[in-house]
Amino acid sequence: MPEFDQPDARSAESRQKQATDWFHGLWQRIWTAFEVVELTSGPKTGTDCEPGKFEIRQTRRSSGDGSDAGGGSMALLRGGRIFEKAGVNVSTVFGQLSDPARKMLSARKSVPGLESDPRFWASGVSVVAHLQNPRVPAAHFNTRMFWTPRKWWFGGGTDLNPCIEFAEDTRQFHEDLEAVCNLHDPGFYPRFKEWADSYFHIRHRNRPRGVGGIFFDDLNSGDWQADFAFVRDVGTAFLEAYLPILKRRIGEPFSEADRETQLVHRGLYAEFNLVYDRGTRFGLETGHDPDAVLMSMPPIAKWH
Repeated sequence: MPEFDQPDARSAESRQKQATDWFHGLWQRIWTAFEVVELTSGPKTGTDCEPGKFEIRQTRRSSGDGSDAGGGSMALLRGGRIFEKAGVNVSTVFGQLSDPARKMLSARKSVPGLESDPRFWASGVSVVAHLQNPRVPAAHFNTRMFWTPRKWWFGGGTDLNPCIEFAEDTRQFHEDLEAVCNLHDPGFYPRFKEWADSYFHIRHRNRPRGVGGIFFDDLNSGDWQADFAFVRDVGTAFLEAYLPILKRRIGEPFSEADRETQLVHRGLYAEFNLVYDRGTRFGLETGHDPDAVLMSMPPIAKWH
């Protein structure tokens, strides 16, 4: 069974290093690409903001006993002329799963051996972009690798969150995601799109968070290299899918009514992340830096 397809210690360490190196490289590529847009696109948002730059700071996971538990880097841009807030995080964390985190994993997936051996290792990158111009959709992306003594798996996804939807943007975003999924398995896109539609759903509002994308978890086909190749391609596809939409919309004029629509929509985004998002809950339960965990929250939001 794939869940017992664990390599020896040396091979596991090699896989972890490959994943860590990839995620760190992707982290740098994404925030650098965002910063280029911020610095070169001109004052097209109708604001008087000066161009922003990403600030980089280190993050740490608290082990509770003072031992090394890993951490990462958070790149954050606030108050720019294109990005009102953009965050790109990368982290590699490890140690012992807390009781709540162990129960969270056990409740939603078959991870054998956690009761007797709660060790874990996880690495990944997480991205969110909230734009000044309400006509540019917010975007979210993340991928990660997770390891326990008895199982490894990949997870991640991306979704588009416009407050003002343009059919052209939605179609292009999904076509790009379908194309990258089809490079690996024609069944991936319909399966992962349906999963995203189900996952990125605000149940107490009975409405979606945005216009969807793809979401996957527990990805363990038994072929680590094949699964890792898919995760790498999804990471590359995020910028290729999102940047053309961003650049197409940043120069469009917008009204105060558009801005109001944007702020109310951001309230829905915040509700989802605080109530339903697995990554938010898991990050806080495992002691990761709360500023990094909550990086995805919009800078300003409204509720009626």
